[in-house]
Amino acid sequence: MKANRTVIFIAISSTALLIVLIIQVNWIYQTARVKEEIFNEKANLVLSKTAEALSADTAACRSMEVCVGKDDMHRTDSLFTNYMKYYNFHIDYSFEVKKPDTGKPQLENSLSNNVYKKRIAEEASKNGLELNMFVPEKKEFILAEMGTLFITSVILILIVLIMFWRTIQLLIKEKRISEHTTDFLNNMTHEFKTPLTNIALAGKMMVKDATIRHDDKTKHYSGIILEENEKLRLQVEQVLSMTALERGEIPVRKEVLDFHQLITDSLKYISIQIENRQGRLKLNMKANNFMIMGDKTHLTNAVCNLIDNAIKYSPENPAIAIDTLNSGNNLIVVIADKGVGIDKEYQKKVFDKFFRVPTGDVHDVKGFGLGLAYIKKIIEMHGGTIGLQSEKGNGSTFTITLPNV
Repeated sequence: MKANRTVIFIAISSTALLIVLIIQVNWIYQTARVKEEIFNEKANLVLSKTAEALSADTAACRSMEVCVGKDDMHRTDSLFTNYMKYYNFHIDYSFEVKKPDTGKPQLENSLSNNVYKKRIAEEASKNGLELNMFVPEKKEFILAEMGTLFITSVILILIVLIMFWRTIQLLIKEKRISEHTTDFLNNMTHEFKTPLTNIALAGKMMVKDATIRHDDKTKHYSGIILEENEKLRLQVEQVLSMTALERGEIPVRKEVLDFHQLITDSLKYISIQIENRQGRLKLNMKANNFMIMGDKTHLTNAVCNLIDNAIKYSPENPAIAIDTLNSGNNLIVVIADKGVGIDKEYQKKVFDKFFRVPTGDVHDVKGFGLGLAYIKKIIEMHGGTIGLQSEKGNGSTFTITLPNV
């Protein structure tokens, strides 16, 4: 599932980046086209004005020899220079006056075409003459006109490409590290199961073996062994369940459930803990529609974990309230306590795997920080959400929303 999400994320991000790059490149291209049009307009204006001035002096163009004479070349160059200054068009150029190439097709002005042509003195001969202006540095001029805009755009595109590639590399690296960590935890907890089973078996044999003297100390120590072994077994099972859920190895078998009955059944497993702590439990199940589609085992574990947390994080006698109600087509389950509460800065992190609210050097609550992550995963697999409202010293309220049948 996570692998699929990573692939989808990379695919969507790559597509979005590609679209942005295409837009940016197209924008640069269109800007270059606009600059080229301005360039062509100025070049054609200079050429047209020069050709008009030459055409007006018909005496200077009565014959081909006169038109290409040395003196008239200086005059033509002077006209080009004056009109270039007038139109603020400063670029190196060359020109020639010759008979037109009637057999060759006229080239349209473009970025790759550096030649501009204009007919002059058509009355002096049958086909007139042609004034050609050559601009060899046209591309360089247009790029210089774009200047900072072009360079900045190229640099930004390169930076975005490099950062995107680096981000993908880090994402893949983090994914591999996460997979290796999950594999390690999975293997480690599996390795714990055999010795835990053996310890539990040995403890039970000590209790049942008639040859062993069953005084109070023996019973006490045997009880401690079995109790601590069971705690460790539950922690191992929790780690295994979490990793299995993430890998999709534990199926969710949904059926129509009475959630009120599920809460009542869950309390059978945990009510003794409340009694031992001399706590209070208030049930206020007001939901009219309490039927949902869900996996009974997983949802029971989720409810039990929330109530167990309410007990563990209550420094004195636990005071727990469970309410149900309906909102639209959803069942709302609210589990509140009067415990130590959670600082606002940690409330968004409590559903992360392995996160524990910092308590300094005090380690008075056991666990791996998987409980709320497991609960959130289960609720989301049922199409629901879980939220938290808490204030330091004033307890916590968890709100579960699940779709009704």
